[in-house]
Amino acid sequence: MEIAGQRLPEGSWWDWEVTGWDAGALRLAADHDLTYHHALEVVFVAPALVSCPLAFQDPVFRAPTADEAERLARSLGERPPVLVAFEADAGGSEPVSCLIAAERVEIRHGQVPRNTRPTDPRTPGSGAPDTPGAPAGGPPRWPGVPLSTD
Repeated sequence: MEIAGQRLPEGSWWDWEVTGWDAGALRLAADHDLTYHHALEVVFVAPALVSCPLAFQDPVFRAPTADEAERLARSLGERPPVLVAFEADAGGSEPVSCLIAAERVEIRHGQVPRNTRPTDPRTPGSGAPDTPGAPAGGPPRWPGVPLSTD
């Protein structure tokens, strides 16, 4: 499998998700299962356009069509150095078409663990902060006091 002319390392890159996105970079993580770790990161540096879901499976990367490239060049004023198109399963009844334009792409290979420690501070030995629902060593998932369920 290739992305923008760069070959991905061998592996089962079925499960994908956006793990970070700002003006400087769009970071995608991939692995066969993202529950505990990911072993591949694809970083689009200085993204100009991103049209993809936050999580998707089994992407099929391809060269952008002439129409996609032309439409994007008109919108941005020029053709971006990196233009990646793909179809992926985003949980709907049919694949979704995606497009990412950026200055460059970086492919990083290596295992990155996810925070898998217990989140309930009442769990003995969890080391979790006193905020219910807060992952150990990180901010609470919801800022402030939990909402009432009444």
